[in-house]
Amino acid sequence: MKIKKDLYFGFSLMAVILVVTAIFMPWGNLSNGHLGLLMLSLVVVAIMLGFPTAFTLMGMGVIFAWFAYRSGNPEIAVRQTLDLMVQRAYAVMSNDVLISIPLFVFMGYLVERANLIAKLFRSLELALARVPGSLAVATLVTCAIFATATGIVGAVVTLMGLLAFPAMLKSGYDIKISAGVITAGGCLGILIPPSVMLIVYGATAGVSVVQLYAGAFFPGIMLAGLYIIYVVLLAKLKPHLAPPLSMEERHIDLPPATAKIRDAVSHRVVPGLIGALKGSRRLGLGGGEIARQGFIALLPAITLALFLGFMWHVATKPEVKVETAGLVEMGGGGADQASAPAEGSAQEPKAEGVAEPEEEAEGVKEPPAGDEEGVKEPPADGVKEPPQEGAKEPPTEAAQAPAQAAPVAVAVPPAQSAGDTASGTAGGITAEEQERLPVPPWYWILAGVSLVAAVGFYAIFTFVRLEIFKMLLASFFPLAIMILAVLGSIVFGLATPTEAAAIGSAGGFVLAAAYKQLNLGVIKESVFLTAKTSAMVCWLFVGSSIFSAAFALLGGQELVEKWVLSMDLTPLQFMLLSQFIIFILGWPLEWTEIIVIFMPIFIPLLAHFHIDPLFFGLLVALNLQTAFLSPPVAMAAFYLKGVSPPHVTLNQIFAGMMPFMGIQVVALALLYVFPDIGMWLPRVLYGN
Repeated sequence: MKIKKDLYFGFSLMAVILVVTAIFMPWGNLSNGHLGLLMLSLVVVAIMLGFPTAFTLMGMGVIFAWFAYRSGNPEIAVRQTLDLMVQRAYAVMSNDVLISIPLFVFMGYLVERANLIAKLFRSLELALARVPGSLAVATLVTCAIFATATGIVGAVVTLMGLLAFPAMLKSGYDIKISAGVITAGGCLGILIPPSVMLIVYGATAGVSVVQLYAGAFFPGIMLAGLYIIYVVLLAKLKPHLAPPLSMEERHIDLPPATAKIRDAVSHRVVPGLIGALKGSRRLGLGGGEIARQGFIALLPAITLALFLGFMWHVATKPEVKVETAGLVEMGGGGADQASAPAEGSAQEPKAEGVAEPEEEAEGVKEPPAGDEEGVKEPPADGVKEPPQEGAKEPPTEAAQAPAQAAPVAVAVPPAQSAGDTASGTAGGITAEEQERLPVPPWYWILAGVSLVAAVGFYAIFTFVRLEIFKMLLASFFPLAIMILAVLGSIVFGLATPTEAAAIGSAGGFVLAAAYKQLNLGVIKESVFLTAKTSAMVCWLFVGSSIFSAAFALLGGQELVEKWVLSMDLTPLQFMLLSQFIIFILGWPLEWTEIIVIFMPIFIPLLAHFHIDPLFFGLLVALNLQTAFLSPPVAMAAFYLKGVSPPHVTLNQIFAGMMPFMGIQVVALALLYVFPDIGMWLPRVLYGN
């Protein structure tokens, strides 16, 4: 029996790992740290041989943890190992972040069975008919949208392999291009939120999942945009690889009412509906039908008006300034005292920013005996007798309240005194603060460009395009509303990821019911697949937790850290080294193994090189796209092969994925050179 070519690579890589381990391992003088490295290499080989990842990690972790405990106290090594298993399993099960995984997975399976994707793909195919490589572009856009709704790579690749792959092959698309588009687009689900991989990384690295979602949004869009640019350029330069749609494939049958208006008045929507409203040209159509068509046609204009109104509100919103001058007067009683506190005075804790509220209050009301030279009579006067323009209430009450001791975000005009602040802003924002800022020039530019675009849109808005718009309304916008509700509630802090996942699951129920796909069979199958996927993730976390503990007990982490630090790398060199290792690991391993095995090794080193774990996680998420596109363990290729025609070979699918792997490397370089692509949104929303 002839062994497939892709297996040669896997066996060769395993042989290299074993040979390197055998040569460089000091067998005559093995320390615990060397046992940790041996465990790491054996786990990689075992996973590549096909052993279940979770139980391989768990088994290796238990065995080598026993070795670690046995080197200390052999009599209690077994009990300590069993205690470690229980503690690690309990720690994983009590992790609240992981609750969102089954909810997001359940949402994805419900959306998949709502039969939205077929309608979405057809509407995008028609809407992008004039774009070079329209079928491939529509496939990438559909994959990105579906990935946002599900986050399940296998489901996206399989479904698009059934919908888009036959359509592209029928239209004369090259097999390699078609396969590369579907596999690369399907893998966007592990990067674009709500991504299960980001939840796993956040739980492993201790990074906020909310900030990871906000940070991964624009890199995901950037990567999808680079895919689309590549396909459009390729179709423009080599049209035989991605020919345009034929006129038969673009044909759309108009409803009788709009067909009458088009034939009798105009093929454009606006003049056609205006002409149909005239009594002499009613054409036997009721006013309600024309009004309904007109309302649908005006939806883009209404959306644009709402968007411009929201941007005006944001652009002219008054600034809320932080003023602490009034608080200093209330706490002390004079600017001189606040600017030059004496040694041991009550003002010193304020300067350090760590004063206890009780101590501060005592310092204001009655200075200690030993501080008579530092805090003299003026503070006492300031407490007993407020200034003429001061508050009616004594400042002592403000000093006694701990909540008033720290600066607060309340706008205080410079002309106001501390007393005015206490009385005038206690109920909210003053009249001066409610005055909006002048409209900035960029808003007028945005409004002008938007209006010109709207006029151009309606100038070419025909009844055929109106039907395409209706198809998008029926397929894209319900899904978009659900996605915005889930991601918006997370990113803007309205809900935790778990709560937003529950909202998404409810939205999946609503969509499946709205499209008449919700029945007992669909619910039963979705629940079963969700339980299966969630169980896999939970066991994987338990296994990785035990493995990481054993690796740390053996001193493997310390050995790796010493080796990396001994090379005296710069932050750039460390980043290149780590990302190169992850890129290479993506060839034999899946993203789950890379996250749970190797991230605990890299994360402790980030503080030494002053690298933000959030930014590192975004780079890793973008880099791990290769885990689904690189042979021999390219799961996206096997998903597509399972639903592709018999004449499509696995080697053709692998060849089609290679250009998209190169695009991923370009995207990784862009994110590193321009970190604001990923860090701007978390910084704006959360102040990072």
